[in-house]
Amino acid sequence: MCDQDHFEHDLAHYAERAALTRRQLGVLSATAGLSLLLPRAANAAELTEHDALITTPDGAADAFFVHPASGAHAGVLVWPDILGLRPAFRQMGRRLAESGYAVLVVNPFYRMKRAPIAPAGASFADQATRDLVMPLARSLNATTHVTDAKAFVAWLDAQPAVDKTRKLGTTGYCMGGPITMRTAAALPARIGAAASFHGGGLVTAAPDSPHLLVPQMKAQYLFAVAENDDAREPEAKNALRDAFAKAGLAAEIEVYPAAHGWCPPDSPVYDEAQAERAWERMLALFQRALR
Repeated sequence: MCDQDHFEHDLAHYAERAALTRRQLGVLSATAGLSLLLPRAANAAELTEHDALITTPDGAADAFFVHPASGAHAGVLVWPDILGLRPAFRQMGRRLAESGYAVLVVNPFYRMKRAPIAPAGASFADQATRDLVMPLARSLNATTHVTDAKAFVAWLDAQPAVDKTRKLGTTGYCMGGPITMRTAAALPARIGAAASFHGGGLVTAAPDSPHLLVPQMKAQYLFAVAENDDAREPEAKNALRDAFAKAGLAAEIEVYPAAHGWCPPDSPVYDEAQAERAWERMLALFQRALR
């Protein structure tokens, strides 16, 4: 997960693999140039997008909604990593929408702060950024994950751009990984597919560990695991495989040769080749499970 104790060591180890330097990433993020990093989907749909405020039991959550300009499509709920809703995730949402999905990217920290929660170009590698975002992350728990998931899914299902005859998908990055599992377990009739990218805290010793919720799910899954996360918790992937096998649910669980945080294009350990491979596996899952 976004582990403060290990992050700086891993950053030094993996930074040389990164496709861009942190300085370049900061410039791109500050100038909204992240679209230059991500290829457009084949036969990309023309899009409509807007910011949204979504009523939840705890207030009004800010979010970004993007979808093809015409028709109704399978919906996807995106849970960002610990740096929250920002230009990189808006661009990732647009890219997914270009492939034919109605995509809602949420700010999970809305109770305490509207997005963006950190300055443009901020990195978890910086102590000031960690001091800013860690309290926000600690303010969330299994209960808030579920109440938010229900509110966000209800909002999606009320949108004309969302085809309610199709199952919904959900994706999560870093701290968003376990939230996808709680979403899938809380709304099994709606969530048909889910993907966790370098998710943290998927398997724990706690009685509310996300992997214990698998029997309540009906979703097919993709777990794209960072190799340094796997090195620290090598049995986690086996516990996930066992839980999904016992539940009779399809789950693709793979350790990628990349660092925790490799998927968002503004990450200091962004790995373009492995991020693209994980993205293609997600699209393949959604093609099977949501269409």
